[in-house]
Amino acid sequence: MFRRRPPDRPVEAARRLTAGRLTLEVAGGSVLGHRYPANYDVLHVDEELPLAVVCDGMGEGEGSRVAGTTATQTFVGRVRAAWPAVDAAGLHAAAAETQRRVRRAGATRTGLTGCTLTALVVEPDGDRGWLVHLGDSRAYRLRDGLLELVTADHTMAWLGLLHGWWPAGSPEAARARYQLLRYVGHPDQPEPDLLATRLRRGDTWLLCTDGVSDQLGYHRLRDLLAARRDPARTVRALLDASLEAGGEDNATAVVLRVHPALPLPPLSAPAPRRDRGHLTS
Repeated sequence: MFRRRPPDRPVEAARRLTAGRLTLEVAGGSVLGHRYPANYDVLHVDEELPLAVVCDGMGEGEGSRVAGTTATQTFVGRVRAAWPAVDAAGLHAAAAETQRRVRRAGATRTGLTGCTLTALVVEPDGDRGWLVHLGDSRAYRLRDGLLELVTADHTMAWLGLLHGWWPAGSPEAARARYQLLRYVGHPDQPEPDLLATRLRRGDTWLLCTDGVSDQLGYHRLRDLLAARRDPARTVRALLDASLEAGGEDNATAVVLRVHPALPLPPLSAPAPRRDRGHLTS
């Protein structure tokens, strides 16, 4: 029987941010799955900037927790320090510094210190969103009813399927699923995928760890995102559905919806003043 387990990161009310002519509503949450004794996912939804980050620690243990926490804090700190500048060079520099900090944090540990990183940063004018991606946490976009996977998994399984080395359901593909080719903390410090995309009114974006994407198929994800609930309710529905589908891993999700900028309230007319017993304006 499915029993809800308390999340490590409760789903908070959606935050509303303005970026140019767009209003962004964003919420995130994380839940402990049924496999691990602790949640090694790390989530950041910024309170002031249009910025969200999802990290998934590799394996279980202190190295996973340290990697995710260090990666999130470093990347967010670099984006905040550079704001309002958001460009390819700055985001590459932020990712490189994140790699260095995680490698340094793992130098004194015997186990693996590594994590995935998938981040979405929206330019202040709302013109473009930037995705920064290392590993197999994912970014999806729902637009006009079509759900698209925008990122590519940096795994041996993904590479093997693209090149036809093995069938999707084969034992070889299953073994290769968790062989990450790029991640934060990798000894070769691989560069991230960096994608710039136009934001459109009506878009819904999902950032998630594989605890969500491995449990929920395409149609289930699309239906949950298309329900047009507010982002906080959508995140709760995604996490609940991931647990109901088996909860084989910790699950983390961020949902961002794009709306037209809300109109400013009308300026209030000056209060009438009383002059010699008469109201005048």
